[in-house]
Amino acid sequence: MDIQEIIKKAGVNQLIAAFDLLPDILFWVKDTDSRILHCNQHFIEHQGYKTLEQILLKTDFDFSPKHLAFQYVNDDKRVMEGYIVTDRLELNQTQQGELGWFSTSKHALKDHDGNVIGTYGVTRHLQKTSKALSHVRAIEEPVKFIREHYHRQISIDELAELAHLSVSALERRFKKHLAKTPNQFINEVRLENARKLLIETQLPISQVAYQCGFSEPSYFSKQFRRLFGEIPSQMRSQLGD
Repeated sequence: MDIQEIIKKAGVNQLIAAFDLLPDILFWVKDTDSRILHCNQHFIEHQGYKTLEQILLKTDFDFSPKHLAFQYVNDDKRVMEGYIVTDRLELNQTQQGELGWFSTSKHALKDHDGNVIGTYGVTRHLQKTSKALSHVRAIEEPVKFIREHYHRQISIDELAELAHLSVSALERRFKKHLAKTPNQFINEVRLENARKLLIETQLPISQVAYQCGFSEPSYFSKQFRRLFGEIPSQMRSQLGD
């Protein structure tokens, strides 16, 4: 089955044309190997290309930092297994290489018989969306603090004071805007940075754990597997594949 047959079978031609009208939206369609089958022009330019032909059949490893590519490809695998990502608020790289707030949704792509043949999704940069930005600003300071100081102990009282909120009010805001508690967010930021170190350095796994704020390597491995679906040594072994 060639690329155009897959797209036609999935019935998304008109959707792709519609997303070309939305310059602040990144839209893509991938096959089961996370290769780009189609995307809108903004996605193409965001990755540093000019035409669809230049990006066709490439994966995130061809245009994203390796630790982020692992995140995107693993997300694709989970989505094809039934996991749904809807309006997930996250910090990712802008076209200029800076960090920015994005909202991402992705689903499994199925043919008319219900067989999974890939994934599709949208990512929206929130810079121009005032309503979305008001949500971001509600937790911006504690989130920034966590991302800068994840390697040390961070108390919820400390974050609440920084945000000029009570602990309960801070926790409510995190649940409302990130769908997780402050402690869950701290843990995920630590794990994201640990994954980056595992991929980009040769540091021993125990040292990666300590540098990212985990006092016990065994607890680190357990939390790493819970978030990414594999233990640190398994992820590192993939780098040699």
